[in-house]
Amino acid sequence: MIELKDISQVFDNGVETKQVLHSLNLTIPEGQFVSIIGGNGAGKSTLFNIINGNLRPTTGSILFEGKDIARKSHAARAALIARVYQDPNFGVCPQLTIAENMALANSRGKLRGLQWAIRKRDLAFFAEKLAEFDLGLETMLRKKASLLSGGQRQVVTLLMAALQKPKLLLLDEHTAALDPRIARQVMEITKKMVEEQNITTIMISHNISDAIAYGDRLIMLNGGKITLDVSGEAKRALTPAQLFAMFEAP
Repeated sequence: MIELKDISQVFDNGVETKQVLHSLNLTIPEGQFVSIIGGNGAGKSTLFNIINGNLRPTTGSILFEGKDIARKSHAARAALIARVYQDPNFGVCPQLTIAENMALANSRGKLRGLQWAIRKRDLAFFAEKLAEFDLGLETMLRKKASLLSGGQRQVVTLLMAALQKPKLLLLDEHTAALDPRIARQVMEITKKMVEEQNITTIMISHNISDAIAYGDRLIMLNGGKITLDVSGEAKRALTPAQLFAMFEAP
């Protein structure tokens, strides 16, 4: 699905130079759910910005289904890659209703209006999708996103990101701003959605336990390099204490 080859990222502000990623190589097959952990400054967000086109790598190539997209813009990748951010407000337009937000997501790449262009069958489709989460959101289609709780907004954002099934879903610490109970609920919804739709997914997680419990593969970044890459039984056998010890290792 996606292959990163010798990706390096150097930032130079004219005063000092800082290298964030060091010749990073990573291959993720179609349908795999990868969790990424790492301390502050490890390069996690930089990696995501490079993948979705917000940042061009200093060196290296990004092969997406065999084609190099390293120099393609963020807009050019929008039909392929969806990203859910930590802040629940980033994924929705607060002054639009749930239905209007979902209509925007559902008409990506098309010139369409909003409320006046939402057909009854669209509303039925949105309600059906929301009902799968069992949160009562299907009864709130006419409610403005600004009136939703953070957890509700994040669930709507998740659904919007996957509405047209992207080739790749990036989850950027998408439960970090939620309280523990809602975060657990959002993670279960994430797992269900990713598995049922077989979406290739990369998730940056601040929660070590979640990184172990969810996904097929776990990667640790440290100093801009991959220092751990495990999957299957080896991943499931890990404990939070072991991972914390790896964080602290020189």
